Amino acid sequence: MANCNKLFLDYDNNLNIPKKKKDKLKESKDILRTRIRKYFKDNHPTYIPEFYIQGSYKMGTTILTKDNECDLDDGVYFKREADVTATTLQKWVKDALDGATSTPVEHRAKCLRVIYQGDYHIDFPVYIFPEDDDHPSLAVKNNGFEESDPKEVVEWYKAEKSKNTQLNRLVKYLKGWGDYKRNKMPSGLAMTILAANNIQPNDRDDIGLKDTLVKIQETLDGGFKCVVPATPGDDLFENFDDTRKNNFLSNLDNFIKDAKEAVDNESNQLKASRLWRKHFGSNFPLGEDEDVDTKEAALKAISERVLAGAAYSQSSGALTTETSGVKNKPHTNYGG
Repeated sequence: MANCNKLFLDYDNNLNIPKKKKDKLKESKDILRTRIRKYFKDNHPTYIPEFYIQGSYKMGTTILTKDNECDLDDGVYFKREADVTATTLQKWVKDALDGATSTPVEHRAKCLRVIYQGDYHIDFPVYIFPEDDDHPSLAVKNNGFEESDPKEVVEWYKAEKSKNTQLNRLVKYLKGWGDYKRNKMPSGLAMTILAANNIQPNDRDDIGLKDTLVKIQETLDGGFKCVVPATPGDDLFENFDDTRKNNFLSNLDNFIKDAKEAVDNESNQLKASRLWRKHFGSNFPLGEDEDVDTKEAALKAISERVLAGAAYSQSSGALTTETSGVKNKPHTNYGG
């Protein structure tokens, strides 16, 4: 019914990080890398840090949140055996980062987070990658090292994206939905995996998203899991308690109902856009208060008559299918 594809493309653009913010993010990343290199050179010279940007930034699916913030994941790799605990190695990186901003560095379970208040944050997961190991191992606070390979995730996603360029937009829409709803919705990585594994391509993004949501629901009905397609192949939904699981599934069901109503039944674009806004918020643009499908059909009919030489030009300059005014000559559609 109401074609909202253009609204979705505008929403996709609204989710992009502005160039000014992206430039600041890159600059901050470079400054923090310099701090880490200097700290280890001065204090632990046998530990030589190398870096690899990973996650959504590397995959091109980073979004601007409803708080006007974004993030970047920058892996810190030490290509050697560890002779200290995972927590100690994390603490060394934290020591290097302390004082970089006015907000204290957060020592989280699997990374160190540097917060630029109200703007963005940068996460530094820490890895040990001895020469003889097939995969790096992630330092986890108070829990040792766990084999984990974010580069494999990036390569997997690049392969999936090459099959269908629409995937990137669908991932961002799902992440925008999760950001708007919050309340422990699935992570960005989980949304990425769900989209890639269940994508239902369509020339229109509104239909493609609706069909993909339906497929995700069908998949989860067969087993509530979201397995990372890379080492170590962990299930991102494994630790969801019933409350978190039911919250996500309820949001998904409500989203599907409104998506079906917007795509299948609602002819007015403004009303359809309001249905989408229930799940994306005001970042999703409002449509026109008109039946866009009927308007498009009328324009198509006129274009066909123009090409056939059956349209008429009015004194106002408008083209119509009415048999009044000046009859047009046939046109050749060289555009194909």
